[in-house]
Amino acid sequence: MDLNTIESDDIGTAAGQPAVLSPAAKKVFIKTYGCQMNVYDSQRMTDALAADGYAATDAIGEADLVLLNTCHIREKAAEKVYSELGRIRDMKAERALAGREMLVGVAGCVAQAEGAEIIRRSPAVDLVIGPQTYHRLPDVLARVRGGEKIVETDYAIEDKFEHLPQPKRAEVIKRGVTAFLTVQEGCDKFCTFCVVPYTRGSEVSRPVAQIVAEAERLAEAGVREVTLLGQNVNAWHGRSETKGGRTEEWGLGRLLFRLAEIPGLARLRYTTSHPRDMDDELIAAHRDLPALMPYLHLPVQSGSDRILKAMNRRHTAKDYLALLDRIRTARPDIALSGDFIVGFPGETEADFEATMDLVRQVNYASAFSFKYSPRPGTPGAEMPDHVPETVKDGRLQRLQALLVKQQQDFGLSLVGSTIDTLIEKPGRQAGQKVGRSPWLQPVIVDEKAGEIGDIIQVRITKTGYNSLFAELA
Repeated sequence: MDLNTIESDDIGTAAGQPAVLSPAAKKVFIKTYGCQMNVYDSQRMTDALAADGYAATDAIGEADLVLLNTCHIREKAAEKVYSELGRIRDMKAERALAGREMLVGVAGCVAQAEGAEIIRRSPAVDLVIGPQTYHRLPDVLARVRGGEKIVETDYAIEDKFEHLPQPKRAEVIKRGVTAFLTVQEGCDKFCTFCVVPYTRGSEVSRPVAQIVAEAERLAEAGVREVTLLGQNVNAWHGRSETKGGRTEEWGLGRLLFRLAEIPGLARLRYTTSHPRDMDDELIAAHRDLPALMPYLHLPVQSGSDRILKAMNRRHTAKDYLALLDRIRTARPDIALSGDFIVGFPGETEADFEATMDLVRQVNYASAFSFKYSPRPGTPGAEMPDHVPETVKDGRLQRLQALLVKQQQDFGLSLVGSTIDTLIEKPGRQAGQKVGRSPWLQPVIVDEKAGEIGDIIQVRITKTGYNSLFAELA
């Protein structure tokens, strides 16, 4: 899966549970693992549960319903979930002694992959629900209260987004001036290292009207920046109804042009993309749309054609570099981000050096890099010539040192320049606010520089490890 993964576990919270309390008193705690799509899914689970009388809580100890929204992209992801469930089991037992019920559920990609095995290994779990079926949560909880243990991991035939209630305006406002919006799910690429086709299913695109309506609601609630999400977001091809009643199919570039027309919506981003799905219309959007930020996450995974073929990426290093030339010609100030897997089965030192050469040629503004770890059920796990861990460790350190240097150099190149910054939230230190540059870096400014939601011009004065410091221009 190429979506940027998030290292912090507690990302989203949602809403709650039991039969013994009045509906107004029910609370839910959601622990979110993984990528931005899981953050979005946790928010939508909150919305689905709100209609059932659940309110979000950040305190797991007061929750009537605990949901783990899981990710299967990391090594030993399932074992981490089982470890967490052991701690929750003890909390559930303590609440039972006090006469208070706590329902426990597992959602997301580990739920999809493990299914009933989760309940077998962790009897404290009451429900297991996959990423395509969380819109059924209220009905599932009603069955759980009736004494059933529920596993819902079938790929839903109906469109889950049509069945999800819309978030209340107050809830959107509470979430901030930036928002995620899922437009596409699933993957048909079948990269040999990836579990996504098996946990998220085949590629499905939401229709245009549904996406536009959700984006309009976000903008009306004060959201200034929307990031479109998909496992292969630039593979999105959504249906649009014409005035004559015919159905057209749009690509992501055309959708971005439409979203840029929404009043109040000042910034657009999208992630994550596959090189094979960057078409001319999408590149033109980068050229012609001021609202589309000059930042592109475009994973390559390796610089070796031999390894790319083994990964089933279906592009070469030359293809990738030629594509970047086209994109940079259209938008010269674009900053590039990528994903890299080090130590894929059969990777030689020469293969790894090809990756290092590609990184030097591209000069990334940021990147994510990982050691290869086999995922059960994927072709990569069955391949011969797995690379020793010590070799993978050494290569990863060398790659990350180069990527960090490029990221720092990019930040330094901005010192003294004047840029637009969207103020997002209060800073960690008193007297500060945090904004976001067009290239996705945090920008630290004086709290008097503007209000949250303002887009202000600032002059970059210095850089931190991952952030920029600025003053009003």
